[in-house]
Amino acid sequence: MALLGSLSPYLELTREEWAKLSDYNNLEVTEEELAEIRGLNETLDPEEVRDVYLPLASLIRLHRRATVELFRARNTFLRRRDLEVPYIIGLAGSVAVGKSTTARMLRTLMSSWSDYPRVYVVSTDAFLYPNSVLEERGLMDRKGFPESYDLPALIKFLYSLKSGARHLEIPTYSHLKYDIVPGERQVIDEPDIVILEGLNVLQTKGDGQVANMKNLYVSDFLDLSIYLDAREEHIRRWYIERFQILRETALRRPESYFRKYASLSPEEAEVVASQVWDAINGPNLRENIEKTKWHADLIVVKGQDHRVRSVLMRKI
Repeated sequence: MALLGSLSPYLELTREEWAKLSDYNNLEVTEEELAEIRGLNETLDPEEVRDVYLPLASLIRLHRRATVELFRARNTFLRRRDLEVPYIIGLAGSVAVGKSTTARMLRTLMSSWSDYPRVYVVSTDAFLYPNSVLEERGLMDRKGFPESYDLPALIKFLYSLKSGARHLEIPTYSHLKYDIVPGERQVIDEPDIVILEGLNVLQTKGDGQVANMKNLYVSDFLDLSIYLDAREEHIRRWYIERFQILRETALRRPESYFRKYASLSPEEAEVVASQVWDAINGPNLRENIEKTKWHADLIVVKGQDHRVRSVLMRKI
């Protein structure tokens, strides 16, 4: 295990070193399950599950167990019997880096634990302002930037989770319609584990102040934080490839917000996707997302082929 430097708070583990750390035995994920979990242009096969995700799930299981024991020790000291609160995992990273796939993979693995925890995946996209609000504020071209999120609503949701609330409802976001769906809600009912994934999970920028909860940030409510990392040139290529696939599939559906792009030629689509990245996603990555990775407990580093190459783990 190589150090990132004598004073670094992280240990750097190669893929080979990380792969040896799983304590799972004989757990297999079927190809049908992988097909449902896998992103459009991502590499997710049994080898990736074995080498990367099983050790990650093993670490989370140990960390959650220690967190629960600490909570119980506090109750013992206070002579209280408070209900246990959900364990929250924050999953951050750029557009197109694989956050949703990682969240689905972890949910599948953690749901197989012997105590069968109730695991929910929540995207911070649910807390984007509706397009009508973004248009009114002139922020449609800033969608995904800190100011495009209803951060006070997100903080209130996390505050309620960590206060022991058992039945919570949050908005539903449609990537197809590129907007919050009116009247549709995601119900988070008696969660044991919540995986919160999004661009802004580790950010401290934006108006997050809520009455009686000033200076609170999303990261204040996380038990474990993970950042998916890759070189921008690779993420940019993944984004363009994904756009090309969507052009042939989802964008052709009548309800798609971006249906106008379905008729583009591959060459035209390459130009459009490149422009979107260079004008919006790239600047957001550099200005707001990438710099937060050093706040994470784990930094998972991907190579050009979407496969994980190494893991940086905070020492304590």
